[in-house]
Amino acid sequence: MATQLIECIPNFSDARRPEVIDQIVAAIQSVEEVKLLDRSSDLDHNRTVLTFAGSAAGVEEAAFRAIQTAASLIDLDQHTGEHPRIGATDVVPFVPLSGASMEECIAIAQRLGERVGKELSIPVYLYESAATKPERTNLENIRKGQYEGLKADVETNPERKPDFGPSKLPKAGATVIGARNPLIAFNVYLTSDDVSIAKKIAKAVRQSSGGLRYVKGLGLLVDGRAQVSMNLTNFRETPIARVVEFIRREAERYGVGIHHSELVGLIPQEALVDAAVWYTQLDAFSPEQILLRLWMMTLHPLKF
Repeated sequence: MATQLIECIPNFSDARRPEVIDQIVAAIQSVEEVKLLDRSSDLDHNRTVLTFAGSAAGVEEAAFRAIQTAASLIDLDQHTGEHPRIGATDVVPFVPLSGASMEECIAIAQRLGERVGKELSIPVYLYESAATKPERTNLENIRKGQYEGLKADVETNPERKPDFGPSKLPKAGATVIGARNPLIAFNVYLTSDDVSIAKKIAKAVRQSSGGLRYVKGLGLLVDGRAQVSMNLTNFRETPIARVVEFIRREAERYGVGIHHSELVGLIPQEALVDAAVWYTQLDAFSPEQILLRLWMMTLHPLKF
């Protein structure tokens, strides 16, 4: 029987205090059944993305400890940053990697959400495959108005009632928990500091406003450059190369170009290979032609 492996990629509303992130990381690593895979912080977004993986029981417990630690250290009333957010632990997705199903990840999200609401008194919204309402499948609908807007709305608007926990925001805000397929967090920086151009391009590329399917996007100003910040939710149906070339063409309309791109967190190897094949126009390519992949499969099989 294959070893069960589930990935969790929680996003925390802090990046400017590394000592805070160190404590959240320590909480995750205190669970023996999980392994931290990546730590990525953005100072302008004031947001940190952690990636860890392990057994179902392990990732569920590690996620709870991380949420608990973040709630004690991050005050949303004092938080500022470019990225939309509603909570200290803003979003916690679970992703089935091997030996696990989407249904198991949904069950984890539901159990964790109930526990966080009950033990930490933090409102919890379920999203993506775990969503209890169609309109909550999309994260941006839940985050409408951000922390400040939700804080004013949750106590009076029944449509904003959380799935678990109180209808009142503590200083740690609310947390969104769910289950989904692998997602690529991918940003494109433009050769301009005009954020209005990034916002126009983001509107053109994202699915919700008529753009490419499986793309979510925002226009931001980061490090003095206009940035198109995106989540690619299905790289097989909408490959990275297609997204990049779409943005390149849109940018040309405004007399600017692509300065560089940025990956946040981890990416499936298949997505990078697809991009390489597309740009180099390789004919009759096979994944078995990747030397490192072949070497690892035959001589050094990965063990978690």
